[in-house]
Amino acid sequence: MTNPNDKENKDDTHNGKVGVYICHCGGNISDHVDVDKVRDAAEDLSCVKVARTNMFMCSDPGQNMIIEDLENGEVDRVVVASCAPSLHETTFRSAVERAGANPFVYEHANIREQVSWVHHGDPATDKASTLVAAAAAKAENLEPLHPVRVDAFRHATVIGAGIAGMKTAVDIARQGIDVALVEKTTQPGGRLNTLHTLAPDGEKAGDVVDAFYEEIQNSERITVYPNTQVNDVKGYVGNFTLTLATDGENGRADTTVDTGAIVMATGSQSYTPFNGEYAYGEHPQVITLPELIQTLAENSGDENTLTVNGKKIRNMVMIHCVGSRRIPGIHETKEDANLNEYCSRTCCSAVLHAGNFIRETFPGTSIFDMYRDIRTYGRGQEELYNRAAENRVVFMRFEADAPPRVESSDTGNFPLSVTVSDGLTFNEEMTVPADLVVLATGVEPTDISGIAGMLKLPRGNDGFLNEVHPKLRPVELPVTGVFLAGTCQAPMDSSEACNTAGAAAAKVSALLGKGYIELDPFVAHVDEEKCTGTGACVDACLVDDALELVETEVAGQTVKKARVTAALCQGCGACVAVCPENAIEVNGWTLKQYEAMVDAIAAA
Repeated sequence: MTNPNDKENKDDTHNGKVGVYICHCGGNISDHVDVDKVRDAAEDLSCVKVARTNMFMCSDPGQNMIIEDLENGEVDRVVVASCAPSLHETTFRSAVERAGANPFVYEHANIREQVSWVHHGDPATDKASTLVAAAAAKAENLEPLHPVRVDAFRHATVIGAGIAGMKTAVDIARQGIDVALVEKTTQPGGRLNTLHTLAPDGEKAGDVVDAFYEEIQNSERITVYPNTQVNDVKGYVGNFTLTLATDGENGRADTTVDTGAIVMATGSQSYTPFNGEYAYGEHPQVITLPELIQTLAENSGDENTLTVNGKKIRNMVMIHCVGSRRIPGIHETKEDANLNEYCSRTCCSAVLHAGNFIRETFPGTSIFDMYRDIRTYGRGQEELYNRAAENRVVFMRFEADAPPRVESSDTGNFPLSVTVSDGLTFNEEMTVPADLVVLATGVEPTDISGIAGMLKLPRGNDGFLNEVHPKLRPVELPVTGVFLAGTCQAPMDSSEACNTAGAAAAKVSALLGKGYIELDPFVAHVDEEKCTGTGACVDACLVDDALELVETEVAGQTVKKARVTAALCQGCGACVAVCPENAIEVNGWTLKQYEAMVDAIAAA
């Protein structure tokens, strides 16, 4: 690993020519900010050589304006005042680089989200001018930086061999990268192993699993570790070391795997109702949808009526949103468990798919579908609802605070009765005699607290892993080199899980394809001449092993100095704040640059 941003390697050729480029953003900015006044104010700054405006700075004409000024020597530092840097920071760095300049001599001023979207008139213009002045002051003190280069193993580890994990492993292996596929159970497939057919087209789940696993078995690049869990993770992007523990016939065996990237494909599980929830656990004829699906796989369809546990099912009631869309104060949950407030998304389609199968295969079985809302999203899914109506499935709608009541029946020849206030008939109370009640249980994340703690992965209140950004970085985690695939991120169907798997595989392949990785240079660096080895920075560091004290020889004496592992550093600056000697700073955000920005703001 190399860090070319240490002080002795920096190129100090700056001669103080800052170019400021202000965007109208098609009116998003200029409707509330007087862009011409902001430009005039920028021109009056002593560090600014040119100030220009454009309707869309991110467009080719806008970028060419910057490139021409850099190539002509008009400017050697760039400030772009436009929308949030998360949207176009990479765009403008690329433009600067195409002009032959260092891409890190660029600074961004956000005058859309931070100005025009929250202020109007003179206050907006004044604030925009202040932010531009601060950015220009920082830009004047920018130094060329260079990416941190890290040698990387051309190897990836996928944790979880469900549909998402298998798809990820196959796609990575197709790019010529070796893969370790780690699965905690004896066989791959995950939740697909519990399904009969897949909505909406009825494809057999087992066929999908078999197709992927056949390619995995035939691939020389994929090594499968069944009955295996991750016991320890060390290292950083490109250079992770995993300790795997495998349960075998002769006990547990540990294996060490060196890998360049990790894909979390740890999947999800079906919610299990608590005892007494809709009479579950109190009556054998109340089962979950996964249990029904297993029964359907075992029924041949030779008879007119479905048989479950040896009994003919004449009337079946299916209840939606069990373990999903819970409302605090209305719903109760299992002890020490989350109150799942989210929609599990796939349950409605699964209920309708199963209902259609039963009505078309066992026409002697009547189905009553009790739902809060029908959410059959996705291509071909709405057809499931239409088919169910054509198949004479009887729909009844209930409110969250008035769920169906499942009770033992003391009259007639049905073991259960289900009573609901039906919103489709103006809240008329209906009682349905039933042989079987099926609970459409939602999706919960599997317990990954162990590995999530090792890698310090963020999880939401719902227990699912949180991506960096749902639109800009949807399959990446904040830990560089760790990615997401499938339902460990959120409830999704098998096609969506495969889509995320393909995206994660593409990210891994791009990351490891060259055999080395270039990381952003905004990391801490130590001035060893100033460092006295107090260790305050090490204590303050938020990332394990990113900072350490090492012994070195100075003037014939052994002393301790702080040393940064650049690939682990998050550039947070916690170390800078506690150093008594000001011996450590973050590249691209030095104290000198901060002071210049504060002075510019104070002078505005």
